[in-house]
Amino acid sequence: MAEQINVVPRPDLIEERAEALGLYSPTSFLRHIPLAIQQEQYGTGAAQRFGTGTGEEVLPMADAAAGQWLVQHLAWDTAFFGVDTYRLFTGLFATATSPDALAQAARELRAELAQRGAYYAFSIVPAEDIQLIQALTQGGWGLIETRLNFYRPTAEPLPVPPALVRAARPDEASHLGRVSAQARNDYDRFHADPWFGEERAAAMLTRYAEAAVAGTYADTVLVPAEDDLVVDSFLAIGDTAPDPLIADSGYSRVLLTAVGPENRGWHVKLVAETVRRAATNQLSNVLMTTQATNRAVFRTCEKLGFRLGNTTHVFACYS
Repeated sequence: MAEQINVVPRPDLIEERAEALGLYSPTSFLRHIPLAIQQEQYGTGAAQRFGTGTGEEVLPMADAAAGQWLVQHLAWDTAFFGVDTYRLFTGLFATATSPDALAQAARELRAELAQRGAYYAFSIVPAEDIQLIQALTQGGWGLIETRLNFYRPTAEPLPVPPALVRAARPDEASHLGRVSAQARNDYDRFHADPWFGEERAAAMLTRYAEAAVAGTYADTVLVPAEDDLVVDSFLAIGDTAPDPLIADSGYSRVLLTAVGPENRGWHVKLVAETVRRAATNQLSNVLMTTQATNRAVFRTCEKLGFRLGNTTHVFACYS
């Protein structure tokens, strides 16, 4: 792959990929948020701006594909894992591009990154983006996780009684980090990907939970507040404020949750209180993502009235 300087995303390819790019919005299934707004924030607009953000590169594909890769180098992840880490936002290419050409371009992207040294790369792709999915899988990118993305309007009444919860205290960060690492899920991205292994997976989940309690990645972390109950579970929440021009556009997202053996049954309670908190804060929906294998979370969704919004896949490759 020939190196090019100051490459910018091609408008003609963005137009070709507009339908697929609209699905990269994390709220593509919330139909009351206009598609044009979602495209500007997360789809075609994000593609047009790509290359101006920290670590972002627009890399040309193999000549036969005549497209572009939108790749971001992740500084924090690189420092944490000690290996150059990249996220592939998406690929830009003509709809008529042959599958073989796209697969070859995906292989050449791996080779390009490998030439720079040891690396790890991943991509989160909507299930509908079939051309890109086929190019990555045929080009040597492995499927790591299939995610189901659920949502629930907060205006609807909850079928369970309130539970006593509180915000986690700063001095509980280390303890909740251990809870996060110990509540193992074989099918989450970090445990399912052999590149991470047990040590990296545990370290990442520990650090994420600690940072959530510190307020780095989350707006709050809920824990049980019942008397004489050991805190062995938590739920981290990220809030997105409503757009003043779009009714019901604010939402809360479940970022990370873990339930240890001392708090069995608390997943439903913590999620229900997340819905109540969002309603109190005038946020119209709660979003929650889980693996397609996580039947325990499915039961929570069914009990609390969550609906399936969309499906995404996580792919990865590494040197």
